[in-house]
Amino acid sequence: MAKYSLLPEQLLYEGTCTEDNFFAPSPLKEEQILRTHDAGYWQKLRNTQLSRAEERKTGFPLSPALVQREITICQGTIDNCRYAKQNGVSMNIAGGTHHAYRDRGEGFCLLNDIALASHWLLDHQEASQILVVDLDVHQGNGTAKIMEAESRVFTFSMHGAKNYPMHKEKSDLDIELPDGADDQLYLTQLRETLPRLLDKVQPDFIFFQSGVDVLKTDKLGRLGLSQDGCKARDRFIFEQCKKNGIPVAVNMGGGYSERLADIVDAHTNTFRMAQEIYF
Repeated sequence: MAKYSLLPEQLLYEGTCTEDNFFAPSPLKEEQILRTHDAGYWQKLRNTQLSRAEERKTGFPLSPALVQREITICQGTIDNCRYAKQNGVSMNIAGGTHHAYRDRGEGFCLLNDIALASHWLLDHQEASQILVVDLDVHQGNGTAKIMEAESRVFTFSMHGAKNYPMHKEKSDLDIELPDGADDQLYLTQLRETLPRLLDKVQPDFIFFQSGVDVLKTDKLGRLGLSQDGCKARDRFIFEQCKKNGIPVAVNMGGGYSERLADIVDAHTNTFRMAQEIYF
């Protein structure tokens, strides 16, 4: 999508970021992929041998370039964790592939970068208790399923009740929102929930899936947030993370508004909020 090139251009143009603020990941190593994903599924991906039915579920025509892109994004999320540990916050311009399961891809997601990075953090003793705050309009079904037996990763998803996926998995906490949910309803739910979760879970690392498909202008979202409401959401997340001294790694997630400018501005607001609060 065009937003992935326009977003860094906008951040540089307005001075929110400099060239030195960006990092470029290398492709993820196979051993890390197999820590999270089924070997048979990875072999089919690597060799571009998904069946037509499997390919349709991902929403993509499978190609070697697409697989390369996916493994680079996933390494980017692991690198993102390192930078978040150093600086309090770090952002992956792509990522948030939360519909990918251990043994299959779905919904424009082939590999689950949040699950992969969670395993990396735990295996390298870089975190002992992780909280996933998934605020994309679609439930993080793949992440919930992969992590259902992992007590060290608490999955929280706040999403549209009637939106994709129609079959929801069971996160550790799901909040389902009605169609048209506006700024007031959305922010009230979030402000009541997150501080309580931080007290309960006691995380030492947070993933924030900051999808902007919650906007009223989104073609697929069915919620009713304004740009200011989405910006207030991001501000609240960062304020809570900083106040509690918890590193946060951010993935951009979805955004499908008719006007590309609406998508880019909403994603740029996430970076602006992080810059304002942390730096």
